[in-house]
Amino acid sequence: MADDYQDLIKVREVTDIHSNWSDHGSGEPGKFSFQLILDDGAEEAVIRPTPEDSDVMLAMLEASRSIFFDEDRRVVVFGSLALGGAAKS
Repeated sequence: MADDYQDLIKVREVTDIHSNWSDHGSGEPGKFSFQLILDDGAEEAVIRPTPEDSDVMLAMLEASRSIFFDEDRRVVVFGSLALGGAAKS
């Protein structure tokens, strides 16, 4: 029954993020990936944004008080963004 309940959860809190850059050969651009640890390890997801999207994502991660990941839609949701340079609390 507990496993059935876990299958119903589609949006999880991102509780940790591991980043990675991998070399793809001489003269080839490398690739970035982010491993999202969801609900303290209950699930994991890997996303591979472009370098430009990675820059934006890192800025939003820094400005966000909470981050969620929709597993079905594969969408990162940034909650409670600090606007106008306001510090996070």
